[in-house]
Amino acid sequence: MVSKLKSKRLSGIGEYYFSKKLREIDTLNAKGENVLNLGIGSPDMPPPSAVKETLVNGFNELNYHQYQSYKGIPDLRNAFAKWYAKYFGVMLEPDAEVLPLIGSKEGVIHISMSLLNEGDQALVPNPGYPTYGSATNLAGGEPVYYSLDEAHQYHPDFDALEQLDLSRVKLMWVNYPHMPTGGNGSDDLFAQLIQFSRKHQIVIVNDNPYGFILTDKRRSLLQQRQNTDLVLELNSISKSHNMAGWRIGVLVGNADLIQTVLAFKSNVDSGQFKPVMRSAVAALEVSEDWYELLNDEYKIRKKLAQQVVELIGCTFRDEEVGMFIWARIPTEFSDGESFADFLLNKYRIFIPPGSVFGSEGKSFIRLSLCSPREIWEEVIKRIKEKE
Repeated sequence: MVSKLKSKRLSGIGEYYFSKKLREIDTLNAKGENVLNLGIGSPDMPPPSAVKETLVNGFNELNYHQYQSYKGIPDLRNAFAKWYAKYFGVMLEPDAEVLPLIGSKEGVIHISMSLLNEGDQALVPNPGYPTYGSATNLAGGEPVYYSLDEAHQYHPDFDALEQLDLSRVKLMWVNYPHMPTGGNGSDDLFAQLIQFSRKHQIVIVNDNPYGFILTDKRRSLLQQRQNTDLVLELNSISKSHNMAGWRIGVLVGNADLIQTVLAFKSNVDSGQFKPVMRSAVAALEVSEDWYELLNDEYKIRKKLAQQVVELIGCTFRDEEVGMFIWARIPTEFSDGESFADFLLNKYRIFIPPGSVFGSEGKSFIRLSLCSPREIWEEVIKRIKEKE
């Protein structure tokens, strides 16, 4: 009966892979197996110390419990604008070019629903964040997947894109630093993307939550834009400030596109909790030292993760950035799923297969650095004991 009631827009959209796999892991753990999960990109370290104090103080503010603006409080928009100016060199008009979100994942859905009609197409990276394709389908659009590979440093092949029929393409998703491959952006890449947008009148959206994690330079697609360019950028404090569960993201860029997204968003939610927004302001105001200490820890974890990768017979690129390791599986395994099952069965270690992120990830697995050192050390110990 329920299947008859389900909307057509859910056709082909199943339960998120990690949701299903975590149930399997929970079952094993209930039996005392102690599975070590190296797959989920949810930061385990605490946020800046000022965040908690600001949250508590926020309960003393007048009217903290009431509905807030769909655009977030002015202080939060200003804080995001100052953050972009300080760390990316991008000047934003807080009232017109900054839209706080309940996490950047919300923005992926809102952008898709705001811009895509039935029959419109969106260019989606393969491998890439699965939600780009799902959101396109939910909006009634058609995902057109473009391949990313190591030979092109996981950048789009613009020659290949130009060979496509782009007449129905309205939107292009990019994500630099790239998840899951760790491919970094570049000034040249962003210049090419903006030129591609201008030539074909395609909205380019860069999803940029990993820009502060193990990067050599903080880059934004907006650094080379003109105000009229059809470019947007998503960001969040989930990874940069260890606040994934706080659900604070932002959409910045073209003012007209921001207003279009706001028209949809204002019909979906009723704003965010004011003390949480106050806490986000405090997070955005931390000093450079915060990011340096954060990355010092990730550097240590990355070295341990690379030891794990080598012990299980995989290879990786030294130049990867962000909080993940994208590792090519041993040649004796047919695909990442069979290798992931092998690791789970033999070592009770969960590492997701690259195919979760698209067909181009078939020969890869993805490790997350969001586990403390002692977990990595225990993984190394388990592997060595089983050899």
